[in-house]
Amino acid sequence: MSKTAIKSSAGTQPVKSHTAESYQATEPPLLPADSETSQLTILLKEYLTPADIEQVWAAYRYAAVAHAGQTRKTGEPYITHPVAVACILAKLHLDVPTLLAALLHDVVEDTGVATTEISEKFGKQVAELVDGLTKLDKIEQQSAAQAQAENFRKMLLAMSQDVRVILVKLADRLHNMQTLDAMKTDKQKRIAHETLDIYAPIANRLGLNPIFQELEDLSFKYLYPNRYKVIAKAIKTARGNRKEVISKILESIKTQLAEAKIEATVEGREKHLYSIYRKMTGKTVKLSQVNDIYGFRVLVKDTATCYLTLGSLHALYKPIPGKFKDYIAISKANGYQSLHTTLFGPFGTPIEVQIRSIEMHNIAEAGVAAHWLYKTTDAHLTKLQQQTHQWLQRLVEIQTESDDSYEFLEHFKVDLFPDEVYVFTPKGNILALPKGATAVDFAYAVHTDVGNSCVAVKINHEQAPLRTEMRNGDQVEIITSSLAKPNPAWLNYVVSGKARSHIRHYLKSMQVTESAHMGERILNIALRALHADPAEITDKQWQKVMRDYGAKDKSEILSDIGLGKRVSLMVAHQLLASGQGALDTDKTSKPLDTITIKGSEGMAVQFAQCCRPIPGDPILGFINKDKGLVIHTHDCPAIRKFKLDPDKWLDVDWDTDNKRLFKVNLRIVVVDAPGMLAKIATAIALAESNIDSVNIEEPDGSQYSNVNFTVQVRNRVHLADLIRNLRKIPDVVRIGRVKGSYNQEKIQ
Repeated sequence: MSKTAIKSSAGTQPVKSHTAESYQATEPPLLPADSETSQLTILLKEYLTPADIEQVWAAYRYAAVAHAGQTRKTGEPYITHPVAVACILAKLHLDVPTLLAALLHDVVEDTGVATTEISEKFGKQVAELVDGLTKLDKIEQQSAAQAQAENFRKMLLAMSQDVRVILVKLADRLHNMQTLDAMKTDKQKRIAHETLDIYAPIANRLGLNPIFQELEDLSFKYLYPNRYKVIAKAIKTARGNRKEVISKILESIKTQLAEAKIEATVEGREKHLYSIYRKMTGKTVKLSQVNDIYGFRVLVKDTATCYLTLGSLHALYKPIPGKFKDYIAISKANGYQSLHTTLFGPFGTPIEVQIRSIEMHNIAEAGVAAHWLYKTTDAHLTKLQQQTHQWLQRLVEIQTESDDSYEFLEHFKVDLFPDEVYVFTPKGNILALPKGATAVDFAYAVHTDVGNSCVAVKINHEQAPLRTEMRNGDQVEIITSSLAKPNPAWLNYVVSGKARSHIRHYLKSMQVTESAHMGERILNIALRALHADPAEITDKQWQKVMRDYGAKDKSEILSDIGLGKRVSLMVAHQLLASGQGALDTDKTSKPLDTITIKGSEGMAVQFAQCCRPIPGDPILGFINKDKGLVIHTHDCPAIRKFKLDPDKWLDVDWDTDNKRLFKVNLRIVVVDAPGMLAKIATAIALAESNIDSVNIEEPDGSQYSNVNFTVQVRNRVHLADLIRNLRKIPDVVRIGRVKGSYNQEKIQ
């Protein structure tokens, strides 16, 4: 919660129990005539029984005593805040446990009351809701940002168990935003930014349209106060100027529908301020150029009538091509259904019209809360609940594969994209993806295993790159291979939270596995240097070292060695010292053995980009924290400062049985003549080498050009053969192998 209360010791006082006979069932105690509770009384009587209402007032009495002596920054008694939150939820006809949680949501956090006490007095269900809304105690040495991320994580996971947690939190945030004037400017901006980033998109994702729009407008008001005032004033002026035109359009629509014998309710609607501002900034237009500030909504009895109404309106005013959207056939992820069309109105005024049934309108306004607001068995509402449940379960899945709260929050934010594209599977099923989603995002949306093993894609029956962005209506078929695995480069273009979290999780798992394998090789060399046989190290010795390091298992220590986080000789000494016999200090340590490099070790071994070593080059291995073993050429300038630190480097050599290709940079100076690039490419292909990339430097006015290639070769012998082939080409003046940037070249 946003902390706006002044703390007092009143929260620790014992709370007296009250029976139903103590107070009248529909009237609260301590009720000032102008209190928020008057409104709550009216709202509760609309849909709750007297027995239910008494439960609400019992929670109110408990909270009033617990918060006694506390005030908000506005100067009001603190109890007015939970009552206002309960009012927002009562308008949505939320059930009794949710209303009780709303009244009690700050009691545990602000007054010292334990969750167990809430459970005893109001039941386990209410206690769990309150616990989901209660912030974690701040851990020592944890920054405010880390604490905030941890609290979001806790709340969102509680939401995945029970969506009512986030409904209470959204109501809490809405009331805090409505009373944000009392806060300092810097805090206003911080809270408004957080609301716009997290809470407004959640409200939109759950289909709570009125709450979503108000949160956006209030955030806009505090983030950009001057822009807010200017747009609000301009809209008010335009409202008066366009009143006559709007009335004329409204009457013509009503008349047209009446003549078509379509029963409908027609109402004008006005875009909310932040959506107007977003359109201005998104399209870089002035306010005077935003023509669809005002629109119309037509409510009819059923789906069939929606399409009849659409035809009738298109007969009245001509539709603008490309401005029709059918959200009935393909609803939005938050359950929203409607027909959207833009028409050429009188005087050339564009008219936005939404057409929907009463049931669709109810869900558009209340979203997931329609379950409580409208007691119905509507099939679409049931589907909405299933979609919401799937989204919440996806959050749990993302959480389990995120290492920390920052990463989880990042993935969660990505998953809140308001704009979506709708694509088809080969079987005709529809998948909703975030705008900008690629074929890899689609693959992970189908199934994690499909994403992890995808190698190619067919879009509309044609081969396409995996990085291709999806467009509405695309039919997508993913081609997989059992030998495939996620590529780190995918993280450069995937946009969905699910895809990002699964790719990162897989890469981290692979890094740990490969680093542990490399760490074991390095540790074995260190043990042999101390005249110890690695095979004779017992489980008891490993258990002792694991306890000393606080490691969960042996692989964690080995992985740390492979990643350069622990020194292998130190671990070896500790393993031997923890053995039954003492370390034999009479024997002098012998030099460490050489590690052979195959090039297939995966992420545990990195080949330095500064010198791009290839088999045949004299090399050294440097232990780099987080990167593991990094291989450099022995004359690489980047390693000079580390040569004096023997703990940082290892003797390494190339394995003679090396099958993979290695990248190497070449600079070729050629006479600027037609067809030169084709001749060079042919020569590279004939030498059984691959071109990884090529770029041509702009000629400086002379007859020569520099062509920079990154090619793939097996070893230095292969590179020498390639260079000999290239030198045979007429007009090739000079060839150089480049280490690091193209300005640092070593001439062959």
